[in-house]
Amino acid sequence: MDGVLLLDKPQGITSNAALQAARRLFCALKAGHTGTLDPLASGLLPIAFGEATKLAGLMTGADKRYVASILLGVSTDSGDAEGWVTARHPVRADAAAIEAALAGLRGEILQVPPMHSALKRDGRPLYELARQGIEVDRPARRVRIDALRLSGRDGDALTVEIACSKGTYVRAIAIDLGAALGCGAHVTALRRTASGSFEVSDAIGLDAIERLAPEERLRLLRPPEVFASALGRVDLDGADAQRFMHGQAIAGAFGAPGEALRVHAGGRFRGLARVREDGCLQPVRLLDSPEAAARPT
Repeated sequence: MDGVLLLDKPQGITSNAALQAARRLFCALKAGHTGTLDPLASGLLPIAFGEATKLAGLMTGADKRYVASILLGVSTDSGDAEGWVTARHPVRADAAAIEAALAGLRGEILQVPPMHSALKRDGRPLYELARQGIEVDRPARRVRIDALRLSGRDGDALTVEIACSKGTYVRAIAIDLGAALGCGAHVTALRRTASGSFEVSDAIGLDAIERLAPEERLRLLRPPEVFASALGRVDLDGADAQRFMHGQAIAGAFGAPGEALRVHAGGRFRGLARVREDGCLQPVRLLDSPEAAARPT
């Protein structure tokens, strides 16, 4: 069982619970997801099965897009609707004030991760400390907000579209927006609409998968190579193909030193390589499964 499933995770369950449900539906022995979504959040969660898990790390740096519902005037300890209300303030922000506050959060910014996050301090997730009422200093991290647009308002409830770099916390955006407007704010709903080149419009929910016959489920899977589609491609044949598939470096001039490439050997996708300083091609990820290599691309 090798391939990539674009899952539309439902609200109310953890990413790991969604992963395990998908794994059972596909009878996959090995599976992993490519970016955690909180239980409050729904949307795109790419799932890797089998040999595709070797390539899932390529998604860790992918940009993301979200649609967030943000309520002004109410602050919570977690920055979202799952936390305890810590403060309420009147909202006096007009459209111009909201746009000015959003503009201040665009571009490269320093963002303080929320306490209710999976980041670790001395080996313990911050959310464990937060649940005990312990708050620790968190160093601000540089993130990039490419787009932050107000797409709707109903009283104090805002709908905001976000395009951002990896590691961005939408809850922190809500907290910072509320601080800039002087009224506090928190996320009430969140949906991931894109991750890298993948779109939620191409994803499918667990309920829909469950209604499919096993052979129909298999047709949902994309080849492992889709994780590497942004990389350049090199084709090997003959002795070079055999050497690559045995993990041996290939002499030649394959590109700029340090460049990552996807490799086809013997007409099939076989894995990833990196160009060494001397121009040779050094294998870094090999797909062992014949099914993974043979799956159409």
